[in-house]
Amino acid sequence: MTMTERRRDLIVLVADLDMENAVKGILKRHHSLGISLVEADILRHPWRDSGCCADGVSFLAPFVDQYDHALLLFDREGCGRENCSTEELEREIGNKLADIGWGENSAVVILDPELENWVWSDSPHVDGELGWKDHHPPLRTWLIQKGFLQIQTIKPPRPKEAVEAALREVRQPRSPSLYSDLAGKVSLLRCEDRSFIRLRTTLQQWFKEE
Repeated sequence: MTMTERRRDLIVLVADLDMENAVKGILKRHHSLGISLVEADILRHPWRDSGCCADGVSFLAPFVDQYDHALLLFDREGCGRENCSTEELEREIGNKLADIGWGENSAVVILDPELENWVWSDSPHVDGELGWKDHHPPLRTWLIQKGFLQIQTIKPPRPKEAVEAALREVRQPRSPSLYSDLAGKVSLLRCEDRSFIRLRTTLQQWFKEE
């Protein structure tokens, strides 16, 4: 980096386009997150989840002098290290990021089991984005009937399969913008997913709203 180049706030390495769109949608709502406006660049690893897990540290190494913070996001399912707990894997990879120069300005967020777990909040916008706004029976009733969801729970144990089945049922094609649209509408404070809370808390620590 030359003397005339300015460090940017954040670099994010993700596993795929869906995750990229979700993060973009979330960062656009900085006021809802309670953070300042963030200058971020989001990159996708060509080897998806397994690449982020095995190669994410070396992928982000060249950017240490160009960005103030680094985030690494990927799904636990498909990462190749499913035998490790989410917390153990986040700690292991996070320590490696810290050791190459990021220090406390980096974080690893592993989505367990996968990104689609973020979809299943109790927001009414979920039904609309999945094409179920005026459909009968209601989406969650249908999920229970089909065995995707247990009574008195919010999130299906197999969230990706539930999303895909719900879209097929109403014959709605899977839009590339689904995750950015959801991130732009659902409450960012009501989501109870562990990985989302970790992401939100990390951003709030780094980019406190002035």
